[in-house]
Amino acid sequence: MPDSPPEAPLPLQGVRVVEFTHMVMGPTCGLVLADLGAEVIKVEPPTGDNTRHLLGSGAGFFPLFNRSKKSVVLDLQSDEGREAALRLIATADVVGENFKPSTMQKLGLDYASLKDRFPRLIYVSHKGFLPGPYDHRTALDEVVQMMGGLAYMTGRPGDPLRAGTSVNDIMGGMFGAIGVLAALRERELTGRGQEVQSALFENNIFLVAQHMLQYAVTGVPANPMPQRISPWGIYDVFEVADGEQIFLAVVSDTQWAIFCNAMGWDDWMADERLRKNNDRVRARDWLLPEMRRRVAPRGKQELAELFEAHGLPFAPITKPHKLLEDPHLQATGGLAPITLPDGERAGQTVSTVPLPFTLHGQRLPVRSPPRLGEHSADVLRSLGYDDAAIERLSRAARKG
Repeated sequence: MPDSPPEAPLPLQGVRVVEFTHMVMGPTCGLVLADLGAEVIKVEPPTGDNTRHLLGSGAGFFPLFNRSKKSVVLDLQSDEGREAALRLIATADVVGENFKPSTMQKLGLDYASLKDRFPRLIYVSHKGFLPGPYDHRTALDEVVQMMGGLAYMTGRPGDPLRAGTSVNDIMGGMFGAIGVLAALRERELTGRGQEVQSALFENNIFLVAQHMLQYAVTGVPANPMPQRISPWGIYDVFEVADGEQIFLAVVSDTQWAIFCNAMGWDDWMADERLRKNNDRVRARDWLLPEMRRRVAPRGKQELAELFEAHGLPFAPITKPHKLLEDPHLQATGGLAPITLPDGERAGQTVSTVPLPFTLHGQRLPVRSPPRLGEHSADVLRSLGYDDAAIERLSRAARKG
């Protein structure tokens, strides 16, 4: 049972965020703050955030990273549009952006242009690199994975491979949100805002820091993950009956005894060459091929049930779309409904993924992503614009 009623206020209720963001990194920061209860107003150009219209692997970007927000359309290339943006910023606790530094400077919406006018403002910038020798470069998630060691660690030797999701964009946005939370707390103590900066490259370096420290401690460079020397004898993906695959692991001497007993392999339990974990690691050259031969005829479901019954680590190899049917996610609030705002399926309800933690024993609620300009009139009216001015701004945006 939760220890607080479901209607308990969310932690950031009363905080207003205005974001000038696109793609993944900046929107992720706003997503985290929005799901935590902040009012996040996304300022979009007249054509909308480009991710509203992406196909293929980008089709999920906008509905995932822009849920729980409001949408206001402003033409920032016009004087009146910039003035409306400044009025909106005057009501904000936080401003977020992830454009090139020159973009916000030219609009007069960078932190240097705003900090004296709005001393309590917290301004979070998401960039490719933190200030330094690289900050003039154009960065993408894939760029920093290649130059930051992650692609080297993920791929086979000589075949660098990017991770299968936008890890740096997403985590860079998360670190931006963490910085905002710290800045909000500091503002409570000092009364002053500040600029928070998060960057793709530095995020990537944090991800590979364990491998950097491995070298610092041991003097031995880390091998790519497919070539690494595993610290455990059984820790791999195995092909089983019907061409299925399953990951199986045995990570302690206690688990080894349980594993041998569960599989009915008394000969391995009695084999002195396999007595201790390090013995099994040294025996991997012959142990793994023999393991593959022994499990090949057995079914994935049979092995999964056997390992689960004995508390041994295992995992079926699952494609992302199959997770929409995952019984654990369905039973625990790990999937939540939203209505799509754009595209051929606009208006249809699909499942999305809430933030991966609980407060008061519950997953945080989510709200559907906004239609383009859905909240323009209401927000502009709250800033003191009358209906004629709102229509004039809307008409100018449509022309822009």
